[in-house]
Amino acid sequence: MIKGKNFLKYCIILLFILLGSNLKAQTILSDSTTIHALPKNAEEIHSPKKAAIYSAILPGWGQAYNKKYWKIPLIYVGFGTIGYFIGWNNKNYKVLKLAYSDLTDGDDSTNSYLDLDAAKYYNLDNPDERNKFKNGLNKQQNYYRRNRDLLIISMVGFYGLNIIDASVDAHLFDFDISEDLSFNWQPSMLTVDDQLVYGFNCTFKF
Repeated sequence: MIKGKNFLKYCIILLFILLGSNLKAQTILSDSTTIHALPKNAEEIHSPKKAAIYSAILPGWGQAYNKKYWKIPLIYVGFGTIGYFIGWNNKNYKVLKLAYSDLTDGDDSTNSYLDLDAAKYYNLDNPDERNKFKNGLNKQQNYYRRNRDLLIISMVGFYGLNIIDASVDAHLFDFDISEDLSFNWQPSMLTVDDQLVYGFNCTFKF
């Protein structure tokens, strides 16, 4: 069983993968490159606004517009996984909610709680154990309800990030990356007041 908090971590990792290529393209130091904007008419050909609208209408459409086709399966795997766990937690919540209701309604004919595996560990004719079982049901249904709600929020966040990713990719689409600027650093030693001082030497080449 995957807890809500752990699953959110997996979602965040997937989101970082989606944005990873965008951040890498913007990092001059790591790539030793500089970015030159193409003429204005070229920027108008590929529109970040269109990319965002496309991804808002259909997740992945904006990524296809940006020609980042490899991101589309990741997006739908993310939505599918989140959707599956929303349904799974909601199903368990409904089962436990009904069991709790049957246990506390005072009607012996409604006994769905007896179908639960946990019921066999309690003597429900004993008031103390029955009360413990009731508290356990209440905690469990709240647990699954909280997980379901967190996953719904993460679904909305994933949808929003899909739009942001498409927009950022579109902004970078019409930029030319060349190698006429480089940055290099290396360890060095300097003499200060007749003492050797260790430091770093940075060099820019244009």
